[in-house]
Amino acid sequence: MAKPKNIDDPVDGPIGNPWESDLGEPTVTRVFDAPRETVFRAFIEPEQFVKFWGPAGTTVAPSSVMIEPWAGGRYESTAVADADATEYSMKCTFLTVAEPELLSYTDRASGIDSSMVFTDLGDGRTRTSLFHARRRP
Repeated sequence: MAKPKNIDDPVDGPIGNPWESDLGEPTVTRVFDAPRETVFRAFIEPEQFVKFWGPAGTTVAPSSVMIEPWAGGRYESTAVADADATEYSMKCTFLTVAEPELLSYTDRASGIDSSMVFTDLGDGRTRTSLFHARRRP
């Protein structure tokens, strides 16, 4: 599989470029052992965000994070690969911020819209579902 030069570059894998296929829209779901308000805040408070954002083997410096949690606000960060210092920037604009239920944002470079839904499971756990869709011309 080809490695992107920029986080916004599509990567062709065994099925080709998913944004140019008929496979639909990627969705990621995860359950956290924490209340919904706590999980939501972790995505919009820079001091928490840097503790978990990015894949294993990367670091996000607090100075690279800009989170303005309102419609039209910036949602930006840069993850740096620990092995070779390759930078992966995320430059998004919030579309909707409805605490503690919903964050939606658009990636300015790729045209990908993402919505993160926070569901209270009623037992101190929270399910997050992240939906991605490419804007069509």
